[in-house]
Order: sequence, then structure tokens, then C-alpha cells
Amino acid sequence: MAMLIVVDDPKDWPLEIPEVERVQAKAYLTESRYTAMRGAKVFNLCRSYRYQSIGYYVSLLAAARGHKPLPTVTAVQDLKSQTIIRFVSEDLDHLIQKSLTPIQSHEFVLSIYFGRNLAKRYDALSSLLFKQFQAPFLRCVFTYSVKAGKWHLQNVNPMAMSEIAEEHHDFVAEAAKLYFQGRLRWGGRKSKGRFDLAVLVSAKEEEPPSNARALERFVKAGEAEGFNVEMIGREDLGRIGTFDALFIRETTNVNHHTYRFARKAAAEGLVVVDDPESILKCTNKVFLAELLERNKVAAPKTLIVHRGNKDSIEREMGLPCILKQPDSSFSRGVVKVETTQQLHEAVTRMLEKSELIIAQEFLPTPFDWRVGVFDRQPLYACRYYMAKKHWQILKRNSQGLKCDEGRFDTLPVDHIPTPVLRAAVKASNLIGDGLYGVDLKQVGDKVFVIEVNDNPNIDAGIEDRCLKDELYRRIMRVMVRRVEQRKGG
Repeated sequence: MAMLIVVDDPKDWPLEIPEVERVQAKAYLTESRYTAMRGAKVFNLCRSYRYQSIGYYVSLLAAARGHKPLPTVTAVQDLKSQTIIRFVSEDLDHLIQKSLTPIQSHEFVLSIYFGRNLAKRYDALSSLLFKQFQAPFLRCVFTYSVKAGKWHLQNVNPMAMSEIAEEHHDFVAEAAKLYFQGRLRWGGRKSKGRFDLAVLVSAKEEEPPSNARALERFVKAGEAEGFNVEMIGREDLGRIGTFDALFIRETTNVNHHTYRFARKAAAEGLVVVDDPESILKCTNKVFLAELLERNKVAAPKTLIVHRGNKDSIEREMGLPCILKQPDSSFSRGVVKVETTQQLHEAVTRMLEKSELIIAQEFLPTPFDWRVGVFDRQPLYACRYYMAKKHWQILKRNSQGLKCDEGRFDTLPVDHIPTPVLRAAVKASNLIGDGLYGVDLKQVGDKVFVIEVNDNPNIDAGIEDRCLKDELYRRIMRVMVRRVEQRKGG
């Protein structure tokens, strides 16, 4: 994969780096050999990225050619967005306070060169800011609020080489060499894949959607299907534009960085699983209840509850019944109430958090079906049995921690009852063509859809028990095909 440093004038970048070609911006924009070049990584060091400048067009046309520009046009816009800067300041708040507390003035300017600063004490902060705002040279201004008693990131601006103090040039050259040495290793990734896949994970998550062995198998499958695979974390939001696809394997929510990743990746033109629309739709039980009813998909008797109709729950649903927060997941935010007093207390508590909640009739069954669907096709099927002496598959203690879990069995898709399969595919198709886990209950010959989940669990030893490695390969095949389609084959 070719690596290009694009500059207004070759004299702006006198440094020679092995395996990295220095190119004049005008040549990159006009010469046919760069137009025809496939999969190049383009490091845009032009003097300006302002709208319709030559630097702006370098990043814009690099994206159109299927190259990977740094910075992307979206990243340039992010540098102008106070909303994005505020998000980053909040996300990095602990590190900002730790790094800047000893400073006595009320303003501090941090110059960042390929993720590094002259003072090593700022390296961690510089590295994370560079990952968020992917421009080679950055000037970050922090201000101290006496009222709040803390530092805030005020603004972030790209710098041209001409703006860098001459006494910093040797350090910049060294930072660039180290960066490109790392990029050359990263670019190879011991794989000769045609495309780059980012897998978003969190090492701190207690109950991630995929265990470590499953993640290893996703990496292996991705590389076998033509991806260079890299695990990324929440600090890598600014790097999303350097990939071709994003696969989220961290529990999603709308008011969460996972949703920001999905939105940014979709805006950058990446193939995204889970896509932002699926996250929006699946993480809200109120939306799902309305969607299933409108499309005549069988579901347990359901009432969308608000302050005006909360007194009718017992009459409509009977007791016991199930109450759900709209954004409940992994059995959290879901309660079973058996008495009028429990109902009143739970509804009052839940309506303090959300204007609408869900009440559903209680359907006792020994197990729940889960059918995994991807690209509108059934992928796997499991029966999750209820935890011992409990009404859910997961049992939690008073602190909300998992203390027991029911057994499971995994079946070939063609062995599950046709009504279950048909209901699962119909329900998931109402959401889209992403990766979903559809939860269903079977009562006699009747099948009821409980919910459609984005970001379903795929754990090694459970959901992959029938298909083994083929489960991961099928998911990666679809993602590669979608990348090919976006890039015109």
C-alpha cells in the first residue's frame, strides 16, 4: 500500500523517509498516475485546509479515489465544531486535569506533531488528541475556568509546516520518522488485505457482546476474507476515516460514544455494523413496540405507559406483568411486578427517568429463542433457558451484577420451527439489513417477538457452536462485499 506525503512545495518537507513518497499537491491533483493509484495512504501537509483551497481538494479527491487521507475533510470540519471539541474535552477530562494542573496561567497552548509534544509529560494527552483530530500538526488551546476550577479544551487548529518554530524542526523530523515507521508496520499488519476494518471494543466492559475468543475468530475471519483488522477503542474516533469498515463489538446506546462512532463512520462513507439507524431503532423499546404493532408482528400484549395512563396498567395487563425502561438491555431495566404496590413503586421510579416506558403481559416459558439475522438472512439460532428459580435467562443480585445464568443450546437454523424463523426474519427486516438478535417466545403453536436487538451476543462456544468458524466468515464476507459495492467493485 503506497504512502504519500503531499505538500504545496517539496521544499516545505525536506525530510526523506524510506518507502514514503513526497508529492507536490498540484501533481497529486492532476497527474493520472495518482488518479489510478489504488488504496494509497495520503498525508496531507498542505499549508491550508480552508474550504476550496488546494489542501482541501487534496483530502477531498483522495477520498473520491478510494485513498485514505489524513486529515479527512470531515476531520477538518470537526476542527471547526465547538460541539465536537466539547465532547472531546469531556471525554478526556481526567487526563486534561492531570496533565495541566501544575500550570499557573489561565491559558495553555499545546503543539502536537504526529501525536507528540516536546515535553514528554504531555505525550499521553497529545497522543489522544491526535487520535481524535487527525491532522499531522495541531495547535490546541486550553483555558482555565476559575468558576469551575478546571481546564477546558477551547479550540483546535491545524498547523502548516511554515507555522512551526524553527527550533522545533528537529523534533518534528524525529516525530515524523517514528510515526511513519509505525505506520509502515501498521500498514502491513502481517496481512495483505485489500481493505481496512476497525473493530470497536472496550477492555473495561464487564459483559461485552463478544468474548475474547470470539474476537480472535473475527480477526482471523476478517483477514481470511480480505481485511486488515485492527482493534480500536473510544479514543480512536478521529481515526475512523482511515478505515473502510467499522464493526462495533461494544454494547451500544444512543447517548454513548458507540453511537458517535457509528454516526461518524457512516458520514465518512464506511460500511458500519451496527449502523446508527439500527442503534436508534433497536435501543428504544417504545419504538419497537409501536413498530411491531403497526406491522402486525405478533408480540406479547403491550402498553406504552405515561403519567396519564399509568393507573390502567393492572387492568390492561393483569399481574404479574413486565415493566421495561426504553433503553433496557442485558436484563437491566426490566422488572417483574407481582403486586399493586410493586407496580406503583416501579412505575413511579421508571417514569422519573423517561416520559414513556413499556408494560407487557408476562408469558412464562422455559426458554427464549434468539435468532441471529444478518443481511436479511438467518445466521444462527439458540435456546436460552431461564436461570434456576428465576423468570429471566440472567439473574442479577441487588447490585445489578450477574449471579446466575441459565443453560443454552444452539441449533442449526434449518432445525428451528418455521414460525419462529419466519417471525424473526420479518421483525428484523423492519429494522434494516444489519446484524440483529431477535428474541422470541413460543407458547404452544404461537410465536411472539419480544424484541429486536442490534449488537447481539456472539460468543465463542455459544452462538458459534453449530457453524464454528464459518459463522465469523459469513459476517466478514458480507462486510467485504459491501465495501466492494461502495468502492464500485
